[in-house]
Formats: sequence, C-alpha cells, structure tokens
Amino acid sequence: MNNQKLVIIDTGCANLASVRMAFERLGVQPLVSSQAADIEQADKLILPGVGTAVAAMKNLNERGLVPLIRAAKQPLLGFCLGMQMLAEASEESMGTNDTSERLIDCLGIVPGKIRLMEVGDLRLPHMGWNQIEHDETHPLLKGIPSGSYFYFVHSYALEVTEATLATCDYGQPFTAIVGGVAEHSNFFGAQFHPERSGAAGARLLQNFLEL
Repeated sequence: MNNQKLVIIDTGCANLASVRMAFERLGVQPLVSSQAADIEQADKLILPGVGTAVAAMKNLNERGLVPLIRAAKQPLLGFCLGMQMLAEASEESMGTNDTSERLIDCLGIVPGKIRLMEVGDLRLPHMGWNQIEHDETHPLLKGIPSGSYFYFVHSYALEVTEATLATCDYGQPFTAIVGGVAEHSNFFGAQFHPERSGAAGARLLQNFLEL
C-alpha cells in the first residue's frame, strides 16, 4: 500500500504542506502536481481547498483541471472546499454584497448544492471540533465510531442528499462526508480537515489509502 502513487492535486489555492505531512506520517510520499500525466497515472487523488468557491473554480478552470478531475477513475478524496467543489453548485459569492440567487457552477460530481449555513444564534464560521454521525457501514469510516470528533472550519456546507455518508449538526444537519453515486462512486469528500483531526482524521486517511 505504501508504494502506491498518491497525488495531491495542486489547485493553486490551498496550503498543501499540512496535507502532505499527514500522509507522510502514514508512510506515503505524496506528489503535489497539477500535471495531467501525474493525475492520470495516480493510484489515489486528493483534492484540497481553502478560500472561496469562486477562486477555486477559477483556478481549476485556468489550470485545465476540471475535465481531468471529472474523468478520474481512481479513488479521489476532497477536503473542506475540495469537497464542496465536487457538488453541483455553490451560492458562495466571495464575500461580496451580491444578494442574488446566482449559483457558481462546481464540478457536478456529487448531488446537491453548497449553501450558507443557517445556524441561528451560533457563530459563523463553524470552527472547531464537532461530532459526525454515520451508520458505521462504509469502509471509508472503518474503525471510526459514530459520534467521533473532527475539526471543521467553514461557513458553507453541502445539504444532506442520497450521497451523504456522514452528517454533522451545527444549527442544522449538513453533510460531513459525501460519497459519489453511480459512475462517480470513486469520489469522496470530507467537509472537515482530516489532517487537523488527530487520530480520527489519520484513521480516515488510512482507510482512504486502503480503498
């Protein structure tokens, strides 16, 4: 397993050092690349992301990564904004005063849209440790009991859909882990930061490597 080729897709809008080091602690030496040959020849792919949907999708398009990601057949795991980019669309408007219903097209790989979280009197962003709930059947969550804590930093979230593998509640339920359906069953996403989530996060990454 440690000899497999893991590629962290260089989206141009992510701090990749912590993601790379998380896999190095598991005995894997990942390659950070935006080159088509590296992505196509990888055994596993990581799609990281920080910032906004507008900037992230702009970078993916400028780097020619959108068709490469959509065509991927190997297991792919998106983190945080990387997970959100897998959805159909996002209403995130880069912090502008645009109050229209305009949605930003995302990759369209998993069903559902990214919405600003409705949290009542709670603070946004949703930042810190929170529990996820799941039915303990999916191999990506092997050895991770329902109720385990992960580290979140976000204000937008994917609605709960048929592709939701785990949920979290912060003012309302949202998708914490998503899995692709049908021809996209090799795609997965985690709204939290596995690389900052201690032993539970490391176990999730290990499980991903073993898929």
